Amino acid sequence: SMTWIEPIWKMLLSNKGILPILWELYPNHELLLPAFFERASDDQNPSGYTRLSSYVRKPLHSREGANVSIIRPNSQTVETLGPYGAGPFIRQAIAPEAIFPNAAGQPRYPILGVWMIDQDCSGVGIRESAGPITDNLSSFIPHYFS
Repeated sequence: SMTWIEPIWKMLLSNKGILPILWELYPNHELLLPAFFERASDDQNPSGYTRLSSYVRKPLHSREGANVSIIRPNSQTVETLGPYGAGPFIRQAIAPEAIFPNAAGQPRYPILGVWMIDQDCSGVGIRESAGPITDNLSSFIPHYFS
């Protein structure tokens, strides 16, 4: 039996508002994707929003892929439902997708995450879903490094 306790400081790191701030502090950094706070005028005048043509729209405060939208020109928007739809939101550039077929040939979308302990990588988690937005029903496989 294992009990997981998430530290309160994790709320700061899970707030998507850190993404535009990091991009502003370190523009064009190789480990960051362009990200911007959404303005109220963006929805009223989408053509005026020239920073990103393809992007992921994420609520500042959300979990497990809720209320996320993937917007691409000339493509159907992919979005999830959830309790965070009132916003506010950020817009972040889309990273290149990794898509691998499962045994039946259907696409699977993996996301990798690391567990850090005192500046050391102590494990990695692979979350995988049938669609491009992972959620709380996605498959998860943890790997521990000793």
